[in-house]
Amino acid sequence: MRTPDISTRQLRAFAALADQRNFTRAALTCHLSQPAFSALIATLESAVGTRLFDRDKRSVRLTPEGQLFDGWARRLLDDMGSALESVASHVELRQGRVRVAALPSLAAGWLPAVFAEFMKAWPGITLDLHDALSDPCIALVRSGQADFALAVPGTGATLSDLRTHQLCSDGFHLVCLPGHPLAQEALITAEQLLPWPFIQMTRNSSVRQALDAALHPLRLNAVFEVEHLATVRGLVEAGLGISVVPSLTLFHFHGAVVTRPLSLPLLTRSVHLIERRDASLSVAAQALHDLIVERIGNRVLA
Repeated sequence: MRTPDISTRQLRAFAALADQRNFTRAALTCHLSQPAFSALIATLESAVGTRLFDRDKRSVRLTPEGQLFDGWARRLLDDMGSALESVASHVELRQGRVRVAALPSLAAGWLPAVFAEFMKAWPGITLDLHDALSDPCIALVRSGQADFALAVPGTGATLSDLRTHQLCSDGFHLVCLPGHPLAQEALITAEQLLPWPFIQMTRNSSVRQALDAALHPLRLNAVFEVEHLATVRGLVEAGLGISVVPSLTLFHFHGAVVTRPLSLPLLTRSVHLIERRDASLSVAAQALHDLIVERIGNRVLA
């Protein structure tokens, strides 16, 4: 059976007549002339395929089918009202959810301040944050589990299905103990790193990929390979080696260790804001996206 096409105007006219039990009063309620109102009721009954009202000169009453239809009509009107209110709330940033995937260095460094600013302006918006390495961040965007990501696309990565915007450029620093010979150097070269025990990040991290590309074909004296910057700091503090970390992560390395800039022009990484090419951002996600670009975008960290 074909589902009839019924408009909200017809449903409102039906509800008004069911309440008023009088065509003239119901037409006034709907701000329509009586002929136009009667035509709406007639087309509704035609679409439904049965009479919904019994009429005579003195009264208008719901038929049994009209009584059955009455409950459904009012629920449909309520649902439509709720749907429109929900959309309006999202458009006006009164409610909604934004899901962001970000490198841990950004998730712990710059993003909290931006999130705090956003949530103060729009407290009805819920923010979800996934802190992960670049490849998992990009996978979350591709799967629709994140609206956008702040990540470093790997060399040769296929991003044709994604839209990318370079957010900032990140430099690198040596991390070592204050008493280490390299701690007194103003600028560190690649050759100066080679003799010392070195704490590496895992191969799938953007830090490791950038470092390997910049140093090729030189090889570091790696003694540990770890996933987390907190582990890097702990191993360096224990005197087990030196390491190289991005400028974005230097807030992790204060106190017991020192940092020194590297004289390696090729050793940089570009942080991108990444979103799906085939999907529009919600109004709330676009607002956070634009705030991040405004607060963080186009910076060069050294």
